[in-house]
Parts: sequence; C-alpha cells; structure tokens
Amino acid sequence: MTEKPPLDSNEEDIAWLGEGQSETQLAAALGPDGVEACDADRPAWDSKIQYVLAQVGFSVGLGNVWRFPYLCHQNGGGAFMLLYVFLLLIVGVPLFFMELAAGQSIRQGSIGVWKHISPKLAGIGYSSCMVCFYVALYYNVIIAWSLFYMGNSFQYPLPWEQCPIDVTTNETVKECASSSPTPYFWFRKALNITNSIEESGEFNPIMTGCLLAAWAIVSLAMIKGIKSSAKVMYFSSVFPYVVLFIFLIRGLMLDGAKEGITYMFYPKLEIWGNVQVWRQAATQVFFALGLGYGSVIAYSSYNPVHNNCHRDALMVSGINFMTSVLASLVVFVVLGFRAKTIALNCVAENLGLLSLMSSNQPAAGLGWPGINMTDPSSVSIAEYREWYSHHSSIVGPNITDCNLEEEMNKGVEGTGLAFIAFTEVMALFPASPFWSTLFFLMLLNLGLSTMFGTMQGILTPLMDNFSVLGRHRTILTVSSCVLGFIIGLLFTQRSGNYFVTMFDDYSATLPLVIVVIFETISVAWVYGTDRFLDDIEVMLKWRPPVVYKYLWKYVCLLAMIGLLAASLLRMVFKRPTYTAWNQTTGSEMTLEYPGWALAMIVMLIVFASLPVPIGYIHSMLKNRRGRITHSEEGGGQEVHRELYTKCSSTELLDSSSHHGILSEEEQAHPRTAFLPLGNEHYRLLPQQEEEDDDDEQDTGV
Repeated sequence: MTEKPPLDSNEEDIAWLGEGQSETQLAAALGPDGVEACDADRPAWDSKIQYVLAQVGFSVGLGNVWRFPYLCHQNGGGAFMLLYVFLLLIVGVPLFFMELAAGQSIRQGSIGVWKHISPKLAGIGYSSCMVCFYVALYYNVIIAWSLFYMGNSFQYPLPWEQCPIDVTTNETVKECASSSPTPYFWFRKALNITNSIEESGEFNPIMTGCLLAAWAIVSLAMIKGIKSSAKVMYFSSVFPYVVLFIFLIRGLMLDGAKEGITYMFYPKLEIWGNVQVWRQAATQVFFALGLGYGSVIAYSSYNPVHNNCHRDALMVSGINFMTSVLASLVVFVVLGFRAKTIALNCVAENLGLLSLMSSNQPAAGLGWPGINMTDPSSVSIAEYREWYSHHSSIVGPNITDCNLEEEMNKGVEGTGLAFIAFTEVMALFPASPFWSTLFFLMLLNLGLSTMFGTMQGILTPLMDNFSVLGRHRTILTVSSCVLGFIIGLLFTQRSGNYFVTMFDDYSATLPLVIVVIFETISVAWVYGTDRFLDDIEVMLKWRPPVVYKYLWKYVCLLAMIGLLAASLLRMVFKRPTYTAWNQTTGSEMTLEYPGWALAMIVMLIVFASLPVPIGYIHSMLKNRRGRITHSEEGGGQEVHRELYTKCSSTELLDSSSHHGILSEEEQAHPRTAFLPLGNEHYRLLPQQEEEDDDDEQDTGV
C-alpha cells in the first residue's frame, strides 16, 4: 500500500484541512492536547438511519415513479428490467461506490474532493454545482404543481372530473369537449398554457404563488443544514413507501390490474439488439442513482471515516431498484384499471350504436351475428375485438375498435402520467378526494427529498471551498432559494411547461455524463485505482474486491463515453422536439424547437460543462506563475519537484528525505496517501514558515 510518514502534529492538522481552509479553522479542529480532532466542527449525521434515508430520499425521486415504468413498458417489459439490473451492477454500483468512498475519505463537497485529487480537476465540482442548480430550478416547479393539485383535491367532486360549462353559451367548453376533463384541467386550468414555446404569455399568478411556497419549504428545511433537513427526511423519505403500498393493495383489487401487470412484465428479448434501448437503460441507471450531481459526495462527507460505504452503495442501489419495481407495479395496476374502464366504455358505446342502427334498419342487424347488443356488460373486450375484426368493413366509420393496448400507451410518462392519467383514475375511485390528496402528497414528498439532496450538492461544496460562505450558512441557503425563485419565474409564465421540458431533457444529461467521465478518469487514471483501493482499505479495515479496479478503469469509463456519444449522435441526427398543446383542437402535437430555443439548449449544456476546461486552464496558469515566482525567490536554487503531482506519497517521502525533512521516528509511522495533503500546490506545507524555529528545522523550510 502506498504510504507516507506522519507529519508533525500541527502539519498534520493543516493537511487535513484541504484546500481553501484557514488556520483558524485548524485551531478549532485540535483537541485539548493538540492532538488532531479531524473535522471536529463539521456537521455529522445523528445516526446511520438518517444518512441512509437521506441517500435513499435523494436517489428515489419522481423518475422512479413516472420514468422507469414507462421505459420498462416501452422497451420489452421484463427484458428491460434484466438489462437495467445488468447495467446497474457493472456501471451504477461501482460509480456510486466511488463517489461515496471519495466523499467519505476526503470529507469535502464535490469541489473539494476533485481539487484534492488534482487542482487541475477542480472544475468537475463546479460543473456538478451548475447542473444541480439547473435541476433545482425546474424540479421545484414540479413540486409547485403538486402543491396546486393537492390543494385542489380538498373538494368533491374533484375539479377535473367533469368538463365545465361555458356560461355564455350554456354548453360544454369546446376545448374540454374536444379532449377530456383531466387534460383540459391540466393544460388550461393549472398551466393556462400557450400553443407553443414562442408564445410566452403573462405570468400564471397561482403557479407563481405555489412556486414561492415550494421554495419557502425548501429554505426552511435546509436552513440549518443536514441537522434540519435530516429530520424532515424521516417523513419525506418514508411516507412515499407507505402510499405506494396502499395504492398497490388498492390497485390489485381493481378490474384490469392483471392485464396491467401482464402488459408490463411480458418479456421481449429482441430489444437487447437495439442500441437505443441500451442508451435509455444506461441513462436511467445514471439518473436513478444521482451520479455526478455531487449530492452523493456531499451526504457521504458527513459520515464517520470508517463507515462501511461499500455496504451503503449496495444497499441504496438495491432499495432504489426495488422502489422502481414497486412503483411500476402501482403504475401499471392503476393504468390497467384505467385502460380497461375506457375500453369497456368504448365497447358499450359501440354496441349502443349498433343497437340503434339495428332498430332503424332491421335487415342490417342480420349481418352482425355473434354479438349481444342488448347487454353490453356481457361482452368482453376480446369478444368485441374478434367480432370487429370480421365485420369492420360493413359497420361503417362510426363503429370503432376498442384496443386495450392503445389505451395503456396513452399518457404513461412524466407529467402525462402524474397529472393526467393518474388524476383521471383518482376521479374513478370511491372517496376520490382522499386518494387524490394521498397521491399528490406522495409526489410532494418524493420531490422534496430529492430537492434536499440537490440543494446539498450546491451548498456543501461552496461552504467547504469558501470559508466566508461556510461561516454564513443561513444567508447562503436563503439567498440560493431566493435566486432560484427569481429565475424560476421563467417556468411560471404560460409557456413555462415547455421550458421545464427543455431543462429536463437537455440541461443535465450531457453535462452530467461529462462530469462522471472526468470523475472516473481522475480516480482511475490520475490518482490510480490501486491507491484508491488502498485508501478504501484503510477506511473499511478490509479491501474491496479487485474487480472494482477493472470496472472503474475500463468498463465504467467506456460505458460513459459510449453513452455520451450515443446522446450526442441522437441530438445531431434527430432535431430536438417538444410536445405542445393546441387549444383549438384540444389535443397534443409535436413541434420542433425554434432557433433561439436550440441556442438556449446549447448554452445550457456549454455553461454547465465549461468549468471543467476552465478549471484546468486556470490551474495550469497558476502553476506556471508559481514556478516563475519560486525561481525568482529561490535565487537559482533547484526546484526539485512539480507543484502539481499525482499525490505520490512515495515520491514525497524520497524528496523530503533528500532535504533532511523527516526524522527516523517520523518515518516509523506511515499514513495513507488519500487523506488530504492540504495546500493548493501539494507542496510540503509552506504555512510552516509561520511556526517556531524548531518546527522550521524539522520541516526543512
């Protein structure tokens, strides 16, 4: 194992500080005898259960409820699940473990962790903060929508059960009659949406108020750091599971539950040959675990150094996957009930028309044998479809097919699932306000627990890296929330839903993949997997399997590069589009983004990715200036090592011994290399120039 001798007690404390921390903070970290009390002033979890709930709450979000079931349904059911588990094991878990171990070992946020490995990589942390800010902006809008719907659930009948009446004509509102009550309520009453992204419209006052309330909740929960947010996690992380199990039990009693589950799990193995399915599965693994955000690193940095982060990685990944399966079961038993109800109503309406046609034209009825038109409830969907396949050519255009599978395909992803399909089902339940309130309270808690982790991915690195911000945690938290609300007003104008879609589809995907690629390179190739495993062994008291070495160096890295290439190619060859609502026809339509919107997408991606090269260039320039300064001050003395190294403690030991830095007693106590070396250029603690003469002789300054 790569080792280095212990530093003098004061030196060691300074080394633990990491870059950007002051000697004032160092003094606070010392125990009464001057012995190191590493990060004594750093917040910590009150218990292991708090930490696990926080990690689970962050990784289990709305995507588990409305994204995973859709992908599973669209891409081969059980076959997609097997593919997902395979990618989770060889890519997701290793990368998740890597972030947990890095945060726990270095005890810094994302900026400090990657700067510690090499100052040239500090930009990775800033990119993570940028992406977290993007996500926080639009994620809180979804929380605002949930607040709006939850508030409207306290009435009977629910406001989206029936179409409203136009008071001027005393008829059903045309837009609602052209669609149905639930999409009308969503697009017109909730969003008051425009026909395209090019029509901005005025602000939606109700949604603006809901967004303000959402940011106020986040601010109050985060104002004391993990001490306050962790207490909220006890409810926000556990409550969604209670609701999911309640809905599953209720859903299994519904007519159509069996059809929904069968439709979901039926395996289509041929999808394994489709590259796009692999891309979607890898993307879902990537986002399900929250890789690259910096939140995983931030949460783990508050752990004790010897916490078993390997077990945590396996446990949280397993809980995440099982939650996705549970959510999929709930979604498809409910959608199965909805689809069967709609299909049976379709059969009843068509049989009613056939009965009317037969009464008007008695001879025509003789051509429709094998169907009971007098009792529609006795005719199953399969019987009707069999009859329709033989007689569709003679019954005329008014008689339609009733396809259960087509109904299953409608509105099963994203906001279409939560705010259209599920709201429609809630209206069909007895005691519908209760079920609707329960559902949107679950969405609210799922969103909040993820939002807390996202905000932690912004605040922790900033407070760790900038001592001024660290001393004013409350002001930083409130200011961040105020800024988020002001920028978030973009999403509360009438066209705001289109911008939410844009941010969700493009602002995070490519930058996060780029961030994780550089994270993997920094650990596997810059720092070195063997040394990283050595350091983990010091923390865990046992060495993780050597397979992680090869997964980090080759499999994960190549998988991320492949995902980046596939995502870029898809953007290049398939012009970005969005789904718009046409008020005249009362239906959805797919539109291409205008030129200025494409430019905005590119800017979002570039701004989030730019800190990586900027950080590298800044570090190189700083390095060059430092070498010039040392040459001038040293009067021609030899500069015996680079300012930036790969933190090789062996080289440090050799270099130090040549200058009489370390005594034999000091060399007898090895110490792991991954613990923070401290100052900005990874040199041997020039801060010691301020110490007494004896210390100056010991350090060779």
